[in-house]
Amino acid sequence: MVLIDNHTHVISTDTVRYPTSPIGGRQSQWSQTRPVNIDGLVRALDDAEIDKAVVVQASTVYGHDNRYVVEAVRTHPDRFIGVYSIDAPAPDAVERIKYWQGQGLTGFRLFTTGTTMPGQADWLGHRDSYPAWAYAEEQGIPVCLQMTIQGLPVLRGLLERFPGVRVLLDHCARPDLSDGRPYRHAKDLFDMAGHPGVHLKLTHRALGAAQRGASTAADFLADLVAAYGANRIAWGSNFPAAEGTPADLLAQAREAASDLSAADQEMIFGGSTAAFYTPVTTVGGPRA
Repeated sequence: MVLIDNHTHVISTDTVRYPTSPIGGRQSQWSQTRPVNIDGLVRALDDAEIDKAVVVQASTVYGHDNRYVVEAVRTHPDRFIGVYSIDAPAPDAVERIKYWQGQGLTGFRLFTTGTTMPGQADWLGHRDSYPAWAYAEEQGIPVCLQMTIQGLPVLRGLLERFPGVRVLLDHCARPDLSDGRPYRHAKDLFDMAGHPGVHLKLTHRALGAAQRGASTAADFLADLVAAYGANRIAWGSNFPAAEGTPADLLAQAREAASDLSAADQEMIFGGSTAAFYTPVTTVGGPRA
């Protein structure tokens, strides 16, 4: 099995070259108390025997300045896939997509909620963001979404307008799973499986939610696989935002997924990520 961590972050020790400029104006607590730079991430992945990782822009540290993610990918091109952040409704959004793709990054992230920005931002789905979505669809560029389950109706509208876009929902869109099967509180999440481009990122947040109340991680994962297929579910550690090492977080996720078939586990812990971040190929050739 090739292990790929779908969700990691890096924080530079050089605050002059890489000054903070967090989305929402407030830096996340985790990035101040347990920052990990590029070398530290490589060591942590080595310790966990993880082959590759997706480095996701630390939006609550650098905002839309993705240069440190670029440095990570350029330093370790065989190890890292880079995901950048953009301001989708901005007039120059498409130009920024072209720029960061040209810097060697693969796919963008839209940050609409988080520890420093609770709730669901109301700009997701604004018509000013349509050019970014249209360009992502045209070029086969994957989109990572940090959002809440309350934003899924808006996302559904976007995917009806741009059905060819592949999206990956951070933390499974932060569902409430406490009611247990059949997970009526998370109905919108399971309903999104009807859109073939929707993929889910299985992190410590999603697994934690799956073990509250009447829910169990085994039930939740079994139902997710039944709805989406393992090829649309990808594990990510969220290191170092999540407490613990990648080795610890991987062990926890593997335990939660232990009832799944070996083939499903292989997809969730590597295969799905490899496929999601592979450029789409069309008659005219590959689209990055």
